[in-house]
Amino acid sequence: MRYDRDIKNAKAIDRSSSRKTRSIPDITSRNPSPPQLHPHNTPSMEATMVLLPGENVPTDHLPKPKKGKLTLGPGLQHTPPSTISATTAGSLQVDHRKAALWLEHAGGRYQPSVGDLVIAQVHHSSVDTFSCALTPHTSFAILGQLAFEGVSKKTRPQLKAGDVVYARVSKASKWEDVEIECFNSATGKAEGMGQLKGGMVFDVRPAFARRLMMGTDKEGVSKGGVVVLEEVGGKVKFEVAVGRNGKVWVDSGSVRETVMIGQLLRGADEGGWDVEGQRKAVKKALRDV
Repeated sequence: MRYDRDIKNAKAIDRSSSRKTRSIPDITSRNPSPPQLHPHNTPSMEATMVLLPGENVPTDHLPKPKKGKLTLGPGLQHTPPSTISATTAGSLQVDHRKAALWLEHAGGRYQPSVGDLVIAQVHHSSVDTFSCALTPHTSFAILGQLAFEGVSKKTRPQLKAGDVVYARVSKASKWEDVEIECFNSATGKAEGMGQLKGGMVFDVRPAFARRLMMGTDKEGVSKGGVVVLEEVGGKVKFEVAVGRNGKVWVDSGSVRETVMIGQLLRGADEGGWDVEGQRKAVKKALRDV
């Protein structure tokens, strides 16, 4: 699987369950990204207020980091020396434990941010780049043909329109094209990124995708309140990749199983199922497969 339950610390393939896993890049060293958090079931985080573009975050709402540094996520920008303001409308989310804050968009469009892991579809190519769609509402992201592990001009991937890749946002500016890459430029390794072959892509809300990427705690309890993948993984072998742009790629042993998993995820997202509701839906779906 190209998504691990602990996005920050994933280093090796998890072979302990029937659900295939593959590691996810540790991106915090180069481009700190806010933790994948959601208000539900997260005691250290609070939804404090709604901000509009241009409004400043009150200083009394800022977390107090132990090392003197804050991590800013999507929707916020820093203006020296100490002003933090909103670049888009959203609910302010604060994780005091990790000294991180960002804006949550309940059902809005995805806003690319450096460090985000995304699922992109190739639209067309030029001599040196691929133009990829992140969402129907954003301009194409640029993927360099050499932005893959261990490739050269002679061995670069031959991607065509419609192909899907798992990538990381390496550049995001309001005035320039978004750039993505399929390897960690700090290590030169793919670390789980690259072309996603086969499978199917399902759309969910970006906020739900972030909940999926939160993983589980030490007791195995879902931090984001989404247990669909864990419940299905006990019965069905599959591979999954989750993009913060609201895309989930699923591949399993059959089309029927793949569709089932995608429908369960979309049902949990759109229906707002609680944990018990998700378990009941999974149990019923498995009986019908």
